[in-house]
Amino acid sequence: MSDPRSISDLDKNRSLAAWLEWQLRQTRNRIRELEIQEQQKQRRRKRARAEQSWKIQPKRTGDTAMLHRGGCTLCPDMGFINRQEAIIALAEPDIEPCQICNPQTGLV
Repeated sequence: MSDPRSISDLDKNRSLAAWLEWQLRQTRNRIRELEIQEQQKQRRRKRARAEQSWKIQPKRTGDTAMLHRGGCTLCPDMGFINRQEAIIALAEPDIEPCQICNPQTGLV
């Protein structure tokens, strides 16, 4: 006859399953936190790269082309150019610097 105070195998396994489910939820939550941190880190890297770059807004009808800082929101991200290319672009007569982001600051 079994001891009435002992826990059955069924109850033991139910308890184990509940504990494992709790561990799995904790692990999934941690994975989500780490994914968010990774996304934030990638955004910071992208922003830092943009801040150290420049971009040229193509000429539109009646307008001149414009040189912008990489992080300037007035011009969509079209691809970045480096410092040397920005200096060359600024010397071109048909490219003007953006009056908002002042891309020429630190170039000359």
